[in-house]
Formats: sequence, C-alpha cells, structure tokens
Amino acid sequence: RLFDLDPDLLPLFQYNCKQFASPEECLSAPEFLDHIRKVMLVIDAAVNHLEDLPCLGEYLCSLGKKHQAAGVKVESFSTVGESLLYMLENCLGTAFCPDVREAWTKLYDAVVKAMRRGWDALPEGV
Repeated sequence: RLFDLDPDLLPLFQYNCKQFASPEECLSAPEFLDHIRKVMLVIDAAVNHLEDLPCLGEYLCSLGKKHQAAGVKVESFSTVGESLLYMLENCLGTAFCPDVREAWTKLYDAVVKAMRRGWDALPEGV
C-alpha cells in the first residue's frame, strides 16, 4: 500500500546501491523485508512502553536523524501511518473499530513526533 499511496518513496529504498525497477521488486527484496521487521520492532517497543513512551525519546530522535540523512521527508511518515492503519484494518476486520483506530493513530503520532525531533535538532557544534 505504501508505494500505491506514494510511488516517489520507492527510490528511498536502495540497498547496496541497487535501485528497484518496480514496487514489486522492492517488496520482495530481503533487505526491504528486514526493514519492515525493524519498523515493526519500533512499533512493538512503543506499544510495550505505552505508559512511558518518553523513555524511547532519544532512540526515536536518533532514528529520525538517520531517516533524515537517508533523504526521508517528515511528510512521508503520514503515508507510512496511513499504510499501517490500512494493514491493521485489513488484519483486524470488524475489531478495527473507531476507538482502535484512534488509539493506533495516537500511538503512531507520538512515535513520529519523537522521531521528528531528529529533524528539528541542530547538528552538534552549531
């Protein structure tokens, strides 16, 4: 769904200097699947630290800096969030009620807000 929503994100997923010719090629690449696992580990950490999300603040800020260095734009995270909600809705079916959507949206927004600090932080020495 990610590349359906924003095909311009495809070039951001280059592994070993390889550019993918199509979203399908990227989606089946082991490196992309590993990246998705890492994304889900961050989501899992956020869920497990729901009562103390600020404890992940520095890690998420650093992750934001890494994404900025890779050329990711903050706005792209809304597309990722929309894709996450789409996946949850498809997996959960009728259990994905408005309250569940709102809870996941709030959690994802908190993660992105912490990561965004990586964009907002000044480089060291400035």
